[in-house]
Amino acid sequence: MTDSTFDPRALAAKLAGLRHAGKQASTAEFPLPGDHRQAMDAQNFLSAEEGIRSNAWKVSMPADNQPVTAPLHPYFEAVSGAKLPWVAGTKFEAEIAVRLGKDLPIRSSGKYTRAEVADAIADAYLGVEMSWTAVAEGSKISPLLFLADRLANLGYVLGPVMPRSILDTCTGTPLKVMFNGQPIYDAAAKHVKVDVLTWLVDYANDTFRPDSSLRAGAVITTGSLCGAIEVATAGELDVTLGDARMQLALVR
Repeated sequence: MTDSTFDPRALAAKLAGLRHAGKQASTAEFPLPGDHRQAMDAQNFLSAEEGIRSNAWKVSMPADNQPVTAPLHPYFEAVSGAKLPWVAGTKFEAEIAVRLGKDLPIRSSGKYTRAEVADAIADAYLGVEMSWTAVAEGSKISPLLFLADRLANLGYVLGPVMPRSILDTCTGTPLKVMFNGQPIYDAAAKHVKVDVLTWLVDYANDTFRPDSSLRAGAVITTGSLCGAIEVATAGELDVTLGDARMQLALVR
């Protein structure tokens, strides 16, 4: 249960230990953050425990309409040859990621338009995220606990550069994912919000985000184009979106 004695360091230490062991615990076994600030405090301590240094982030919008973010780790930039961890329950997501070429500072009045956010993007990429959470129920019981657990990120590979037009035309682009030589997704790419920039625009307009966020050079991933597909074993992934292709390995 949440209370005034909530210790974000204690939650971070428990999450870090479970992640290191590849184990899960039920929501009832965790000290629960009481609000967004406490969840982010715990996430920051978890990131410190894991030694995260990358300037790569995932953004999302849960049911309470408060944009959220978490660092991507481990993080690699490689068209082929990268290795990400696998544990039982790991899920795969193919995504579009962007690198900012301009700062998007917090605005005290007015909001960023989609066109302004798009204009701040220097490059677009095909990317792969692996997700897994130490919370057995995921975000179903406590979205704040899920936020503290880095939104279930287990690693990210930034793949090939894609035409910037993919930001407008991604939905419907052919997407094929092979795992150990067998197809696990072969259909049109589809984002839950249709527009892949939706959550980034939402986060850009969040006046409560850190002043240091969304600076030039930051990499931000925009959400899955194929849902979250559970991967039963370690193995080889081959992902093709339109004319872009990347390969990586999942290892125990």
